[in-house]
Order: sequence, then C-alpha cells, then structure tokens
Amino acid sequence: MAKSGGARLPETRTGLVRQARRINRALAEVYPYAHPELDFEDPFQLLVATVLSAQTTDLRVNQTTPALFARYPTPEDMAAAVPEELEELIRPTGFFRAKAKALLGLSAKLRDDFGGEVPGRLEDLVTLPGVGRKTANVVLGNAFGVPGITVDTHFGRLARRFGWTGSEDPVVIEQDVAGLFPKSEWTMLSHRLIFHGRRVCHSRKPACGACPIAELCPSYGVGEVDAEKARKLLKYEMAGQPGQRLKPPEGFPGAPAAQG
Repeated sequence: MAKSGGARLPETRTGLVRQARRINRALAEVYPYAHPELDFEDPFQLLVATVLSAQTTDLRVNQTTPALFARYPTPEDMAAAVPEELEELIRPTGFFRAKAKALLGLSAKLRDDFGGEVPGRLEDLVTLPGVGRKTANVVLGNAFGVPGITVDTHFGRLARRFGWTGSEDPVVIEQDVAGLFPKSEWTMLSHRLIFHGRRVCHSRKPACGACPIAELCPSYGVGEVDAEKARKLLKYEMAGQPGQRLKPPEGFPGAPAAQG
C-alpha cells in the first residue's frame, strides 16, 4: 500500500488507456465481489429500486423495498396503486412525491406499451418516466447482461480524479470513459469505481493513506495521507462492516454461509 507518491497523469492517449486499465485491474483485485448493492430479484424490482436510490443510500432503499414489492409485485399492480399509499411506503427514501409519480408513470408505460415487461434496450428504457441513462445502464448491465457504464456521483468523481475525464456532464463522462475500456468491462468497471468511491475515495475526505491503489492514482494527496487517520475514514466492509445489501448473494460480504 503506497504511503506517498502517486502516478502522474499520462501525456499520451496510449499512456492514459494503459494507466486506466491498470487501475481497473487493481480495483478488480481489491473488489473481486463488486456488485450492485440494491437488493432485487427481477428487472422490475431493480428498475424501481434504482429510481428510489436517487438522493439516498442503497441501504435505505433495501430497507424500504420488501414492503413495497409485497404490496405491488408487478408493474400492473404498481400502476393501479393509490398515489398516497405508494408515497407512504417509499417516504423513507426522500423526495417521495416525485418518486411516486415516476413509479406510477413508468409502471403504467410498462403495462401499456411493453406488455408488463421491462424492456432490454436503452432506447426503450429511457422513454420510461424517471428513467435516464444512468438508471437504464444499471438495469441493462445487471438484469440483462448488456454492457453499460453507470455514471453516478461516485463514478464521476473517481473518473475525474483518475484523469479519465474533465467533465461534470454524465453523458460526456460516459463517452470519455467508454473510449478507454473494452465494452465487456463497462458494467464491472462501474461497480468497482462505485465500490471504491463509497468505501475509500470519498467526496470530502478521501482515505488516500489507506488506499490500495494509491501508487496508481494521479490525485493521491487530495485526501488524508496519514495511514492511521485514513484507516478511520474507511467505510463498510473495509472498516469491518458489511455493505449495503440486506440480502447479498452467496459469497459476498455479509452473505450467509452456504448450507452444505
């Protein structure tokens, strides 16, 4: 683990690609279990959970969705929901009126235009109320196995710190990063950056002194470089706590041991 230094930003495009892929490989070793941290059992659940995850934590969403899906298990059920009752169920996630409006709208469109099924194409997903490219890519990558880059606040922040983009625009960030990696890496790359952003490379106080990829990072030093102080900033399983899923798949941190 590097205590000082950090990689300089490459001067050529080829150098940038090589450095970016080295960072991705290093993150793959640190987070071999990287995965979406929203609990879901089908594409509709993932779609709804992702819409609810705006401006809140995945943990809060995971605490909220069991009762929600028990009440409204299908798009048809949710489309027929009484708005006030739906709002009350999702109230803990914040912005519940706007989110309820989006869920009612997307459920009705799924029912009316897509036979009650979540479509597996980005062009169709972004026609649903409340669904942008980020949400669409989450669903495509994790429910349909279609490669996609998920540009949330963590991804955008790390992409800028790594020198992969200079933009704040999610669409531009997606395009910039897509050009550095083969398409087959896009979905897992998204998980790795989001995992690292949540656990180590925080927005206000990055734990640089405890970062497992510090020697590769051109932004090393923007956060706490003292190793002991940095370790106190670590979150979730790197600090001895599980991640945000309440129902993690077998083999992931916090998952129950397999029954033999």
